[in-house]
Amino acid sequence: MERENGTQRTTHSFLLVLTALIWGTAFTAQSAGGDAAGPYTFNCIRSLIGALVLLPVIRLSDRLGLTKHRPVSRSDWRRLIVGGTACGAALALGSNLQQMGLYFGSSAGKAGFLTACYMLIVPVLGLFFHKKCGWNVWIGIVAAVAGLYLLCMKGDLRIEFSDVLLLLCAFVFAVHILVIDAFAERVDGVRMSCIQFLVCGICSAVPMYLVDIRHTHAADIQAWAAVFAQPDAWIAILYAGVLSCGVGYTLQILGQQGVNPTIASLLLSLESVFSVLAGWVILGEALQGREILGCVLIFGAVVFAQLPFQTRQ
Repeated sequence: MERENGTQRTTHSFLLVLTALIWGTAFTAQSAGGDAAGPYTFNCIRSLIGALVLLPVIRLSDRLGLTKHRPVSRSDWRRLIVGGTACGAALALGSNLQQMGLYFGSSAGKAGFLTACYMLIVPVLGLFFHKKCGWNVWIGIVAAVAGLYLLCMKGDLRIEFSDVLLLLCAFVFAVHILVIDAFAERVDGVRMSCIQFLVCGICSAVPMYLVDIRHTHAADIQAWAAVFAQPDAWIAILYAGVLSCGVGYTLQILGQQGVNPTIASLLLSLESVFSVLAGWVILGEALQGREILGCVLIFGAVVFAQLPFQTRQ
């Protein structure tokens, strides 16, 4: 039984690493899509696409008998809808706070670093829900944050209004991880992910209307809609909608089953490493010494945090 549990933890950890890989390699598409269509339009449409992509997956999984925790009773559906709605609201608030932080002037590097501070927030919040972790995990968190600083930060760390928004974003993403942890083992993960994207898309439609569209005049709406005639915009949106949302966030929910949320946050922090490595391999971007050191620190922190020391769960 212990060996089986260890195999399951390894499988779930691999799913979270795969999630980080998908998010890291999709960063370029997300950046291009946000620039082309508008940040909130991009969040809205890619989330709705993510929900649509999962509908045939749910149907096929049910037919093949692969669905785990398929909802049957009214209480099952209630738990699923509550979990999906809570995850979707947190995802929408977190991603749009991040967009606002960038809009008000924070650099992409600082945004990546401050957002990843959810690694520090998750274990602190987890203490209130009896999600304790061992000393090696805490050391791993500190080392990973130091690595992210070397990897992402190019200037100083003065706190401005945009940075406050990003710290709020980190807090919300920490809540998102804990909400997933609360529901992941009690509901069908694919269905919850589908509901999550639907809620996120609907919530993101509000700032899309207020910020990206701005006015109700026909000319303004036509100018906003003209973006979707560009193939480049759709390529970025579809890539992020199908991979980053439909595949990535669903793997996050499935991967967090049976994994301590603090460990999950560490594994997901590899997104920044994969993003830099993808830029190096695909785009030929040179890596500086501090960036290489940051990658090494993060990888080392993730491995150290999962060594079989005695932990308190």
